[in-house]
Amino acid sequence: IEGLSGLSCPYAHVSIVGEKKLHALGPILITHWGLSGPAVLKTSAWGARTLAEKDYQFCIRVNWLGEVKSEGVQEVFATMRNAHPKKQVHSGCSDLEIPGRLWKRLAEAAGISAEQTWATLPRAERDRLIDQLVAGEFAVTGKSMNKDEFVTAGGVALPEVNPKTFESKLHPGLFFAGEVLDIDGITGGFNFQAAWTTSYLAGVAAAARSQE
Repeated sequence: IEGLSGLSCPYAHVSIVGEKKLHALGPILITHWGLSGPAVLKTSAWGARTLAEKDYQFCIRVNWLGEVKSEGVQEVFATMRNAHPKKQVHSGCSDLEIPGRLWKRLAEAAGISAEQTWATLPRAERDRLIDQLVAGEFAVTGKSMNKDEFVTAGGVALPEVNPKTFESKLHPGLFFAGEVLDIDGITGGFNFQAAWTTSYLAGVAAAARSQE
């Protein structure tokens, strides 16, 4: 989202439009090149093959409030209308954890003018703002370059590898480790651990075989 690089939401929900199983909860980060953070990384990891089939041309839906539904936001807005009727909508909503600059951008996207107050906010504009908050859609038109990726899907099929030594069952004497294998986990250190563990086991087994 142009101009909002560096902003983050601590608890958001990200989903792939049209793919019911591809979604995740967690922090989301706005970068200079798009959206990132655990929620985005987990969703892209779980849907790696599906997204590749789509040639990385798809839409994501973001609920910047995590699991809060439209009805819950309507209640918050009703409270704002009663408690702060003269406050401008663009100035934000203290009951929702949304960074100020992001809130303003979402309000603009909903067609709300800078002078609009909570007391006079039309229902149509209110509903559009709620949609922006809980179901904003963003187009994805590609993926980052390989040098920026730190987890890859695919690789040597695990049934073809001895799980104790990581030696190939098809080609004795050939060992595999790390992301050469068809194994990847969610962000948070799991992939590093998999790389270190498989490398150690493969290395020990390869050294033992060399002594035979």
